[in-house]
Amino acid sequence: MNELEELIVDTLDKIRPYIQRDGGDVEFVSIDDQGIVYVKMLGACVGCYAADDTIKLGVEAILMDEIPQVTEVRIFEG
Repeated sequence: MNELEELIVDTLDKIRPYIQRDGGDVEFVSIDDQGIVYVKMLGACVGCYAADDTIKLGVEAILMDEIPQVTEVRIFEG
């Protein structure tokens, strides 16, 4: 894992307790050359109608604020 990926994981670890409080979780999958971070939703987040809002309004906002290389966050479909 490179330095950027470690920074992303560390930042996600700050957010995860809030997501886990509602029975869900988020896991880093990868980051591509355009700065798009892919995450996997786990637990209660799988199939949840609010998962997109959690990603865009929570995870993406915080990652983009703390890590300039991050341009977007998407849910990994695979």
